[in-house]
Amino acid sequence: MGPHWNPMATEIAIVLHGRGMVRVICHSTANESECKNMRFKVKEGDVFAVPRFHPMAQISFNNDSFVFMGFSTSTKRNHPQFLTGKSSILQILDRGILAVSFNVTNTTMDQLLNAQEEALILDCTSCAEIEENKMKEEFEKEKQEEEARKREEEEARKKEEEEARKREEEEEREREEEEARKREEAERERQEEEEKQRREEEEEEARKREEEEREREEEEARKREEEERREQEEAERERQEEEEKQRREEEEEEARKREEEQREREEEERREQEEEERERQEEDEKQRSEEEEQQEEARRREEKKKRQEKQRQREETPRREHEEARRQEEERQKRRWKEEERAKERERREGGGEQPEEQEVEARKEDQERKGDEGKGRRALRNPWKL
Repeated sequence: MGPHWNPMATEIAIVLHGRGMVRVICHSTANESECKNMRFKVKEGDVFAVPRFHPMAQISFNNDSFVFMGFSTSTKRNHPQFLTGKSSILQILDRGILAVSFNVTNTTMDQLLNAQEEALILDCTSCAEIEENKMKEEFEKEKQEEEARKREEEEARKKEEEEARKREEEEEREREEEEARKREEAERERQEEEEKQRREEEEEEARKREEEEREREEEEARKREEEERREQEEAERERQEEEEKQRREEEEEEARKREEEQREREEEERREQEEEERERQEEDEKQRSEEEEQQEEARRREEKKKRQEKQRQREETPRREHEEARRQEEERQKRRWKEEERAKERERREGGGEQPEEQEVEARKEDQERKGDEGKGRRALRNPWKL
C-alpha cells in the first residue's frame, strides 16, 4: 500500500490473513525523544496502530498475501493523504514550486510525478524482504550497541573495581604503616609505663611501710575504740531490752484493756439487741392483737350483713309469692278468656242467627268484667300485706 498518512485520526489495523512489514516515519515536527522511525513485522491476528500525521506503508512479502482491516478513531470522514501514485497529494501542488523545493528541473519533476500509474496499491518487488533485512540489521546493530554498552559498563565496572582495589591496597598499606607507628608508639609508651610503674612501685613500697606503721597505730586505736564501743553497745542493748520489756508490758496492758472494752461493748450490744428483740416481739404481739380485733370486727360486720340479708329475703318472700300468684291468676284468666272467645266463636258459626248488636253488648260486658278484675288485681298489688 502506497506511503500515506491520516490527517484526522489514528489508524488501528487488524491483520486478517498472511504477513507483512509496516514502515512508520515520524512527522517533521516531532522530537527524537518523543518519536522514533520504526519498521516491524506483523502476521495474522496481530493488531497495530499508527498515530495521526505519521506517514506509513504496509508491504507484503513476495509470493505471499497481506490482508488487514483498518479502523479510524474519528467519526468524521478520514481521507488518507498519499505521497505517490495518481492519488498523491503532490499532484495538486504547483510543478514549479515542487521543482524548486526538490532542487530539480520541471522535466525531472514531471517524470517523478508521472512515473507511477497506480493510485493506492503499488508494485514493489522484495520491498518487504528488504525492510525485514533492515529491521534485522537494526536489531543486530542495536544488539551490538547494547553489547558494546554492556562491555563498556563492564569495563567501567572493572575499572572502578580496580581503582577500588588499589584504594583498598593503599588504605591497607596506610593502615599497616599506621599500625607499625602505633606499635612503636605503644612500645615506647610501654617502656615509659614500665619505668613509671617501677618508680611507683618503689614509692608504693615506701608508702606501704609507712601505711603499715600507721595501720598498726590505727589498729591499736581501733581496738581501744572497739572495746569502748562494745561496752557502750552492751549498755545500750540492756537499756533497749528494758525498754522493750516495758513496752511489751504496756502493750499487753493496753491489749487487755481493749479486750475488756470490746467485751463490754459486745455485752452492751447484746443487751441492746435483746431489748430490741423484746420490743419487736411486743410490737408484733400488739399488731397481731390489732389484726385479730380487726378480723373479729370484720367477722361481726359480715354476720350482721348476713342477718340483714336473711331478714330482707324473709321480707321479700311474701311479695314474690303474691306476684307469682297474681301472674298465675292472670294467665288462668287469659286462658279462660281465650276459651270463652273460642266458644263464642263456635256458637256464632253454629247458630248464625244471633244479632250483631247482642254480640257487641255481650262483648262490652265481658270487657268491663275483665277490666274490673284487672283493677282489683292492681289494688291488691299496691298493698300486698293486706292479702
